[in-house]
Amino acid sequence: MNELVAGGNVPLPDGAVTLRVPGPFDLSVIVTGDSGKVAGDADFVFYNQPATSGARLQGDTVTVDGRRLRAGASRVTVAVSPAEPGTPLGRLPAIALQVHGPGGRLVARFTPPRPDRETVLLLAEIYRRGQGWKLRALGQGYADGLAGVARDFGVDVAEEDVAEGVTQPPVSAGSPVAAGASASVHAGASPSFRPAASRPPLPSGPPAPDGFLPLVNAARASVGAPPVALDARLTAAAHAHAAGMAARSTLSSEHSDGTSLYQRVVAGGYAYLAIGEHLVSGPRSPAEFVEYCLSGEQTRRTVHSRSYTHVGVAHTADARSGDVYWTALWAAPFSGQGLAEWAAAVLRLTNAERTAAGLRPLSPDPLLTVAAQGHSADMIARAFYSHTSPDGGEPWHRASAAGSTHRAIGENIACGQRTPAEVVDGWMNSPGHRANILKPSFTHLGVGFAGGGSAGTYWTQLFGG
Repeated sequence: MNELVAGGNVPLPDGAVTLRVPGPFDLSVIVTGDSGKVAGDADFVFYNQPATSGARLQGDTVTVDGRRLRAGASRVTVAVSPAEPGTPLGRLPAIALQVHGPGGRLVARFTPPRPDRETVLLLAEIYRRGQGWKLRALGQGYADGLAGVARDFGVDVAEEDVAEGVTQPPVSAGSPVAAGASASVHAGASPSFRPAASRPPLPSGPPAPDGFLPLVNAARASVGAPPVALDARLTAAAHAHAAGMAARSTLSSEHSDGTSLYQRVVAGGYAYLAIGEHLVSGPRSPAEFVEYCLSGEQTRRTVHSRSYTHVGVAHTADARSGDVYWTALWAAPFSGQGLAEWAAAVLRLTNAERTAAGLRPLSPDPLLTVAAQGHSADMIARAFYSHTSPDGGEPWHRASAAGSTHRAIGENIACGQRTPAEVVDGWMNSPGHRANILKPSFTHLGVGFAGGGSAGTYWTQLFGG
């Protein structure tokens, strides 16, 4: 298995290969010849046109079979964009590409550097080399969406007003597609790149119980915490989870199919930086539920936490016993700035421990950060929790693949902790993790964080020296 960096390439096995990007993303495929230009509409695979000869899109996975591509095709480019229109990729979880060959064997992985304001990323390309095929990692971003991608592949792009159906003048290079408009590709008769009006609406579920929000915001105001706002995606996830608990007559953070509450939140379109929850049975009204949440130190801390900006809440009665099951979800949305602040906090707290022990502080390392972030995202994407990845990759392999030249490498991982302070405190209370933090020969640190999976949060510290 190969850990790729931007520009790296790897030979592909014969037969069909799959490229998967888990998370709140859309994939698109552009098929071209040696000229790098499309031949017609059939050369695009995306949400509204999920298949062409030799390439098929299904959910978060693209399958490409070079033997079945149209005559003259020599290159297949895969692009990734946010599932929610107009969202900068920097606000979403890390992009982690997994490439599998026939039989499901993992061939390569690629975690590109985190985008900022870009709304589309050319992720990878499959290209013919002699009689075989190779894959190259790209990581080229576009701030003007799929329209910019289409132009670079030889397509005329126009804005179409969704409400009126009026074709506007061609979009000028570098200008974003207007909100509420859809980018249409014109290579002959043109399909539309998943217009905003045709996207499935965000899940809404039933409204939150009357009276809940004023009660919790009053409780927050009493300790000087800002108010939270109801979020439809969190409410939908809370409703589904409460209904599942009521159906099984049990309190649990997992559904009957093994899916965690956190996976349901992410799948519903809410990528988070911070998350908390209350899972309760018994209260018959919002007032009783909030009273319970404020009755214990830990549950009260969640209600009062300044980390959260949104909340979703729902309840369902068990048809057999009549018991009422409640789920409240507290969260703050993911952002690139938020991730950077949390990584800086982990570094600051780590260095405070080193300074107290008479050691020199660690310096931030961008290459180690790329590797650490990739490992946190990979643990969620492939559902494991270990220093050794399912294909045998170790911390020093990940550091080297990211371009690091440090001779000494160490790694701490953790899952489930909700804040930088909590995770550093946990590491310091574990002898092995503490030894890494206080190792004199380490000079640099990279920090990774990802939300989702079975535990909700996954943290990585990658040390170098």
